[in-house]
Amino acid sequence: MEENLSNGENLPSSESREPENQPKSPDKTSPNKPYYRKPYYNRRRYYNKYNKETIPKEKSSFKRLSIIIPLYNEEESVNPLVNEIKKALKQVDVAYEIIFVDDGSNDNSLNFVKEICKQDKRFRYISFQKNYGKSAALQMGFKEATGDVVVTMDADLQDDPNEILHLLKKLDEGFDVVSGWKKKRYDPIIKKISSKFFNLVTRIFSGVKIHDVNCGLKAYKKDVIQNLRIYGELHRYIPVLAKWQGYKISEVIVQHHPRKYGSTKFGTSRFFKGFIDLFTVMFTTRYIRRPMHFFGFFGMLSFFAGIIVNGYLSYLWFFEHNLSNRPMLFLGILLIIVGVQFFSVGLLGEMLVTNFRNDNEYVIKDKG
Repeated sequence: MEENLSNGENLPSSESREPENQPKSPDKTSPNKPYYRKPYYNRRRYYNKYNKETIPKEKSSFKRLSIIIPLYNEEESVNPLVNEIKKALKQVDVAYEIIFVDDGSNDNSLNFVKEICKQDKRFRYISFQKNYGKSAALQMGFKEATGDVVVTMDADLQDDPNEILHLLKKLDEGFDVVSGWKKKRYDPIIKKISSKFFNLVTRIFSGVKIHDVNCGLKAYKKDVIQNLRIYGELHRYIPVLAKWQGYKISEVIVQHHPRKYGSTKFGTSRFFKGFIDLFTVMFTTRYIRRPMHFFGFFGMLSFFAGIIVNGYLSYLWFFEHNLSNRPMLFLGILLIIVGVQFFSVGLLGEMLVTNFRNDNEYVIKDKG
């Protein structure tokens, strides 16, 4: 007995010996013994600390955001655009809705949009029976928007949804309309040149000092779109219309991307239509309530030019010069007749405005 104790051959060592009343650790591989693992709270807290969902979002003074996206035959761009918008709006602490306005597409764009709306209730759509144009699509989107701030953007993936945050920040500075400025454009050279010339002429005639009036990425406060009526091709002049109604306009430089899918809808006809619409905007905003100022100015200019021409010819006739071979006589008579006609049209316009004038034409900012 003493020999066995001294040798310690049959007894476990003190390091490997376990107390009798201490439960043994469960065997993970044994099918008969249930395995219970204590919750790893420290690990959970460590994970939440670096979870992306806990990253602080940008605060905004607006409660709800409406994004209006007109589209026409952009089936390949719809799903990538939706993913980019969702990713971008995770940075902003604001509720939002996205309204797609299908302008009579003849591809699968509408089917893709319908599937997106089924999966996410924040997405809605409006579909036209035929192609009515971008102005009609925006006007219908403005009518359906429920947010206190509205952002418009194109569906061709050239507008960057991450710029929405910058537009909202600019609105928070006190502006009513913020237009994007594609300072570095990824468009064909013809479109770049025509766009620069178009914007230059618009700045000269309208007096609105922004560099890219036709950029599709814009942000508006709710009351702005409620007081604007867009039709024809006037969507490119929304900042001009808003400025002439007394709203504060600004712009921010935005990122522009090359077109990945589809083809551009820009054509030479739109270039010439743009200048015609510019004069339409100028007349309907500046002179619609005072037509005599427009027609009367040109009428008096033409009338006095004719008087000067005929007065000069009368002076020559008085000194016995032969006027039979002077075509300027007919020019002077024509200028006088045209001047009288312009003046008469201005008077008729004033009569119509006086009879149909109402207080709904004026935009009220506040009332006490």
